[in-house]
Amino acid sequence: MWSVITRYPFTRFRAFVAGVCVCLLAVNVVAQNEIERQGYFEVRSASTLMRDGVHHLDARLQLVLSSDALNALDSGVPLTIELDAQLLRVRRMYLDAQDAELTFRFELEYRPLSQRYIVRNLNSGEQSSFATLYSALNNLGRITNLPLVDDAALESDRPYRVRIRAKLQTRQYPAPLRLIFFWRSQWHLESEWFEWMLER
Repeated sequence: MWSVITRYPFTRFRAFVAGVCVCLLAVNVVAQNEIERQGYFEVRSASTLMRDGVHHLDARLQLVLSSDALNALDSGVPLTIELDAQLLRVRRMYLDAQDAELTFRFELEYRPLSQRYIVRNLNSGEQSSFATLYSALNNLGRITNLPLVDDAALESDRPYRVRIRAKLQTRQYPAPLRLIFFWRSQWHLESEWFEWMLER
């Protein structure tokens, strides 16, 4: 009789623990799917280096596409990813002045016949081909030696700040599609501004 009394609570306790573990596992899976489903853009690091009188940009971006963006890409819809850059002149008594704003545009396209991903720099026309989406996004996320601004165009005695952000641009699509994108949060992929002082 004593053994029955002691085992019963222990069996219920094991069942309770097992249930908690299953619930935690389910929550973890749902959370991972939610992160993958929503997607996100992030600027991980950025810096500038002056070469031959021109400031060049190096940056590392984390680009995770949402399920809507992935479905569109797989259906043959090219995606446009923009890198916005702003040059801010630091002023002590006033708000900083925005002296320059540049936009670098890149296009990501999937070609089903060749099963290749094409990354195209829409500013320069250069393009590269990749066998996997991971490789294509990794290439897009590695900004190297990108000309930003001529130092001669800046005031010599003023400090400047630079900030950049990455975003998925949808204005190139027809109006009916843009209306759908407006109500679909998965298409609102935009990083926070990443900011640093310009070295001169």
